[in-house]
Amino acid sequence: MPRIHLGNWAEDVVNWLTDHLSWLFDAISSVVNHLYDGVEWVLGGPPPLLMAGILAVIALWMRGLPAGVLAFLGFALIDSIAQWDEAMQSLSLVVVSGVVALLLAVPLGIWAARSRGASMVVRPVLDVMQTLPAFVYLIPAIIFFSLGTVPAVIATIVFAMPVGVRMTELGIRQVDAELVEAADAFGTSPGRTLLRVQLPLALPTIMAGVNQVIMLALSMVVIGGMVGAEGLGSTVFGAISQVNIGLGFEGGVAVVILAIYLDRITGALGDQVSPLGRRALALARAKVSLHGFGVLRYRPRPAVGLSAVVVLALIACGTGVFGSDDDNGGTTQAGSNVGKGKAVTIGAFNWDESIASANLWKQVLDSRGFKTKVSTYDPGAAFTGLANGDLDYLTDAWLPTTHASYLKQYGKDYADLGKWYDKTTLEVSVPSYVKGVKTMADLKGKGGQFGGKIIGIEPGAGEMKLLNSKVLPGYGLDKEYKVVASSTSAMLAELKRDYAAHKPVAVVLWSPHWAYSTYDLTKLADPNGLWGAADSIHNIANKKSAADDPQVTAWMKNFHLSEEQLSSLEADIQAAGQGKTADGVKKWLDKNPGVADKMAPVTKS
Repeated sequence: MPRIHLGNWAEDVVNWLTDHLSWLFDAISSVVNHLYDGVEWVLGGPPPLLMAGILAVIALWMRGLPAGVLAFLGFALIDSIAQWDEAMQSLSLVVVSGVVALLLAVPLGIWAARSRGASMVVRPVLDVMQTLPAFVYLIPAIIFFSLGTVPAVIATIVFAMPVGVRMTELGIRQVDAELVEAADAFGTSPGRTLLRVQLPLALPTIMAGVNQVIMLALSMVVIGGMVGAEGLGSTVFGAISQVNIGLGFEGGVAVVILAIYLDRITGALGDQVSPLGRRALALARAKVSLHGFGVLRYRPRPAVGLSAVVVLALIACGTGVFGSDDDNGGTTQAGSNVGKGKAVTIGAFNWDESIASANLWKQVLDSRGFKTKVSTYDPGAAFTGLANGDLDYLTDAWLPTTHASYLKQYGKDYADLGKWYDKTTLEVSVPSYVKGVKTMADLKGKGGQFGGKIIGIEPGAGEMKLLNSKVLPGYGLDKEYKVVASSTSAMLAELKRDYAAHKPVAVVLWSPHWAYSTYDLTKLADPNGLWGAADSIHNIANKKSAADDPQVTAWMKNFHLSEEQLSSLEADIQAAGQGKTADGVKKWLDKNPGVADKMAPVTKS
């Protein structure tokens, strides 16, 4: 069977769209960013407990006293586990993507319900949209809209919209045909029949679709954390990458609370807008009142509920929480405010030296008056974001070997600022208690001993590509071993578990790495030289950013760390604990007082 290069055709289409419709994608990005910023400003502005009170009043209004109390307690719990900002960012993403998806889905569903030809065209498209894995939507979203909020919103809209279209079409088609015929017989126009007969009777099904769109949007927003979307998705993705059980559990709890709240509110909204739902609610209230439990079902009238929300919102405005931009709270000393608040975005991978170097630069640049943000991505996404200009700098490019494929693809968009660490190595390592395995060639015929697996790291890492495409085939190991893609932390967790149990395990590693000081490991030699020459770790910049920030670029060009400095920095970050990277960096800078001035020298006035 001849090879059909379907992927190449898809890539050509994407390239054509990028070249010819970039103006359209830029316009969409601008609109989505403004929508998100507006919603996030409203939800994230008030103090957490005040906003929790507003959301609780909405729950009280829609579902009654128990729902209001539980909503307040749930959001208070989110605040108590330090996930409030992330939760409001995720809620903002859900609101924006859900509303846009519904604005597209309901008209399409109406069109499909009223035209069999339209239905025949729409259904196959919906089938494809629903059956494609959710992660697939992120690939073109990154290409068209780069990293951050916009690709997550666009991918979420595409993922969540089909169920809204289907439920709207189903609801309208389920309306009794005799009722429609009766309306036609009385001379009602098709438009009025739709508005006065079909939509009111189809509302329960349509609102069920609204509920499902919102829930699917929430699930996709979490996945969007992989492409740099703010919120709980970033928290959960970071916890997965670092195998951080505590952080993952806290992020998961916040997601569950949001999901339950949105599910109950949208379900109650369906009851409120549907005539049948309102009738059922009235009967339920009457029965409860007869049994003396009316207080539990108390819900304020719409005017009262709306007034309570408005009052709380006015209180939020009165506290000055909206629009208060206080940039004077930093610790920049006089004469060192070189950045004057200019934003700098640094990309990092979930690799120890990447997190360490990126956050070290954040601390130093912040002390020089810049507003620095460190975002963590899979390597492929990070290099793509750097090429597109969404990231200004990347501090962990392994050249000339490990990340050569990215330089080949995007090299024209990068500026190499030079190496800051030399003499790195890539390798597969095994515990020293595994006897008779000293080189890559020694793995031949021992696949059963290792379960036929080599535990890898992130699938987008250049080392993984090199191992699969060159090293394993070169030693005849590609049929005997499977490289298990995971994450750096998952690989280290597997190494820790198997090492404690004295089990044979082969893992993808590199030097420098703190694992070699923690465990007694054997670096498998590479007699055929298939790993290539030793890499150096480079700072690289987006070409435009390198020109726009000459001072930062100059500083990064002169940056160097020794193995001892890097190892001690990583150790202090590890000792600080998860979620306290900044504390670890500050502690290291305090122990190495001359480093910051050497990295970013300024003239004190």
